[in-house]
This record gives sequence, C-alpha cells and structure tokens, in this order.
Amino acid sequence: MHCLVKCHKLNEAAAITVGFNSLEIYNERVLRLKKHEKSKEIIEELKSVISGKTFDALLPPLIFVVINALFGLDQAVIVALGFAALLGVLRLIRKHTWLYALGGLLGVALASGLAYLTRSAASYFIPALVSSALIFILALGSILIGKPIAAWASHLSRGWPLEWFWRKDVKPAYREVTVFWTALVAMRLALQTLLFISGDPTRLAWANTLLGWPVIIIALVISYIYGIWRLRQLGGPGVDEYLAGKDPPWQGQTRGF
Repeated sequence: MHCLVKCHKLNEAAAITVGFNSLEIYNERVLRLKKHEKSKEIIEELKSVISGKTFDALLPPLIFVVINALFGLDQAVIVALGFAALLGVLRLIRKHTWLYALGGLLGVALASGLAYLTRSAASYFIPALVSSALIFILALGSILIGKPIAAWASHLSRGWPLEWFWRKDVKPAYREVTVFWTALVAMRLALQTLLFISGDPTRLAWANTLLGWPVIIIALVISYIYGIWRLRQLGGPGVDEYLAGKDPPWQGQTRGF
C-alpha cells in the first residue's frame, strides 16, 4: 500500500514536471513567434521607406569622389553628370515619376556645378550640408512649437488624422522620437561642417554615405520599436480605436508608428 501511494506521488510529480516543461516549451514558441512577427513587421515598415531609389542616391557622390581622385575635377564633373543622366533615363524606364527622375539629375547638376565653379571637389557636398542644416532647423522648430516633425512624417506617409497625433496620450512619443532625430541630424551636420572646412572630399563622401541611409535605417528601426513601446506606456488609443470612437480601456497602438 505504501509503495502504491509512493508510486502515485511520483507519477503526480512526473506529470507536473512534464506539464511545466510543456508550458515552458509553449511559452518559448510563442515568444519566438512574436519576435518573428515583430521582425517581419519592422522589415515591412522599412520596405515602405527604402527601395532601389536609395542606392541610386548613394552612387553619384561616391563615383564623383573616385573619378576626382583618379583623373581630376573636370572629369569627375562630366562623369557624375553622365551617370546622373543615365540614372534618370533608367528611372523613367522603370516608370518612376518624371519629377523624381529630373530631381536626381538636378541635384547632381547643382552639386557638380558648385564644385566646378569653386574649383573645389568639397563644394560638391554643399547641397548635402545645406540639406542637413534645413532638416535640423525644421526638426528643432517643430519641437519648440509643439508639433513634432515625426508626427508630420507619419501623417504624410500613412494618412492618419492629425488630431490623433496631437493627443496628450500620443504626442509625447512623437516628440521624443523627434528629439532623437534632431540629435542625429545635429551630429551629422557638425561632422559634415568640420570635413567641409578641412576640404577633404573623400572623407566627406564617406561621411555622407555612412551617415546617410545606413544611419537612417538604424534610426528608423529604433524609432519604430521605441515609438510603439512608448505609445503603449502612454495608454492612449490606437489610431484604429480613435477612428472608431472607442471608449477606454484601449488596447493601444499595436502596429505602425
């Protein structure tokens, strides 16, 4: 009898152990699935921003610097303009808007023209420096007036109502992300200015490249993860809940920032 009771207890303990192990395995699988879904979600968000156009923007400055180092400024200007014209034609063939195709060509033409007129290859990067300065001013100004540029960017790209972004339980997330963006742009602008003063076009090209899309991609990932987390912390409604006029308690924003 004592043996039977002991065996029964052992079976119960084994069953409990198996149950705990099964629950642990289940929780691990759920966690992996959530991580996979979150990674897929972030990749999809990045794809909506990044495309083949990104690489088109990276190539002309690098080509200009390489040709300038090998053959001289005049040849670099000619090759940069020729390459930009070729990209413009390819963009039209790929059925991109003519405005985008023409914009890329005009950008390279402006940069090349400045380099040619000043006889300084570093002047090719004046438009990039001015662009960084304007973005910094806009970002900082948007924080000061209480209308963070991150909210405007999301509104323009997603079409969500502005009223939702300005809610007290939503806006802090976009303001904090805008502060992060402003700090990054300030760092980029400071480095660009120092390299421009030094007159080193090669370092300027690499700085613009590395602090361009690579940093933008990292910043977007960080902004997205932090933004979703911060919106949940604030406890406001998700944009779908806001549009549906739902009353609290809200689930909050689960996807998209």
